[in-house]
Amino acid sequence: MGKQALFAGLVMDEADRPVDVTIVGGEAFYVVDDNGFRRHIESEQVDHQVLQHLRDLMQGHEDLIAEGAMKMIGQEDIFTKAMIETSLKNIDDHFQTLIEQGLPEDARTWLGMMGFRIVIDIHGQVLDVEQPGMGEGPLD
Repeated sequence: MGKQALFAGLVMDEADRPVDVTIVGGEAFYVVDDNGFRRHIESEQVDHQVLQHLRDLMQGHEDLIAEGAMKMIGQEDIFTKAMIETSLKNIDDHFQTLIEQGLPEDARTWLGMMGFRIVIDIHGQVLDVEQPGMGEGPLD
């Protein structure tokens, strides 16, 4: 289980209300208000769904992502490209590290300002991941 909620502050319920985060027994939970009943959903359950969705969006676009990353960091050489492409191929390992270490507060704040948000139901099923510039819509 996750020690912290990766997307704290970015998760909403179906009624467009922010979902709280709490720690119980050292583990993080998203807390959804279900008509006054506070349902606790393991944060890792939700976080994995979102990361899977992001991975699916990246698949097949690794070259474009690598090119964009190289331009962003100002390192447009073959070695940097190889390093970025290797990282993209091992993205699941990076996601697991992210789950364990968490997303920095500044990164979550930036994502929120950019319009990134996640909508879940009372059972923790991710219904929608809204990403600026990537289009919106329910998950299939």
